[in-house]
Amino acid sequence: MQKVNVREARRDISRLLDAVAGGEEIVIVRRGKPVARLLQVEQPGGGLARFPEHTELRAQLPPQRQSSAAMLREMRDERG
Repeated sequence: MQKVNVREARRDISRLLDAVAGGEEIVIVRRGKPVARLLQVEQPGGGLARFPEHTELRAQLPPQRQSSAAMLREMRDERG
């Protein structure tokens, strides 16, 4: 565990974040007292968030007879 003061943290944030990404824990102190702790964020699944595949759902939808622009125009005209 590495302890750094606020001034150091501001100056060397990039270096500190690299250390945290490497698994190190950083404690930021103000006037000798701990005020914050930098820890590595745990990613569920170990990577980027993946969105579900919707190709099967889209295949089940009926084809549209008019474009979305035409549909919006029609809806606006109905409102007056």
